[in-house]
Amino acid sequence: MLIEQPPLLYRLLFPEAVWRIKRRGSRPVVYLTFDDGPIPEETPWVLDLLDRYGIKATFFMVGDNVRRHPELLEEVRRRGHSYGNHTMHHMQGMKVRAVRYLRDVAQAGELIDSPLFRPPHGLLRWKQSKALRLHYNIIMYDLVTRDYSRKLDGEQVLANVRRYARNGSIIVFHDSLKASRNLRYALPKAIEWLLEQGYEFAPIPM
Repeated sequence: MLIEQPPLLYRLLFPEAVWRIKRRGSRPVVYLTFDDGPIPEETPWVLDLLDRYGIKATFFMVGDNVRRHPELLEEVRRRGHSYGNHTMHHMQGMKVRAVRYLRDVAQAGELIDSPLFRPPHGLLRWKQSKALRLHYNIIMYDLVTRDYSRKLDGEQVLANVRRYARNGSIIVFHDSLKASRNLRYALPKAIEWLLEQGYEFAPIPM
């Protein structure tokens, strides 16, 4: 659970970040998000699946992937999804100093024009967070599916969604090669289950 649904103590380390967006109303809502793309092997498949269900989502993009595949960013825009910065080189904030990290984020920002930012692995130093929140809404997550894990199969990834999804959950999948097998199994089944439970889907506002 420490990975799948971050504990309150960890959330309190970054109170300025968005972890969950609860809705007051008759129907609960979830926010599907996809990290680490865009890549031609996975992102178009995700976009087509979302179209099939009439769902809008949010894509947190690695700048170097956008550099190589700018047409995929345009396709995400064209289909009405929101999107955000996920650093230029999928850089983990805890492993580098603030100046280097912020430079990497700024480099990605030149390609990805968005006020949304998600740190890779959800890891940041406090100094990095303080600087970033002057320019970005830092979007964390309420549920990590762990579709990227070689230790889990698709059914276990789906089980994470069924166990931890709740009103306002920001749910993380990955449009990446590493996650492909579990993503393609679990994502359509997770969408169908969430719809059966009465959830609506929404993109994170930009």
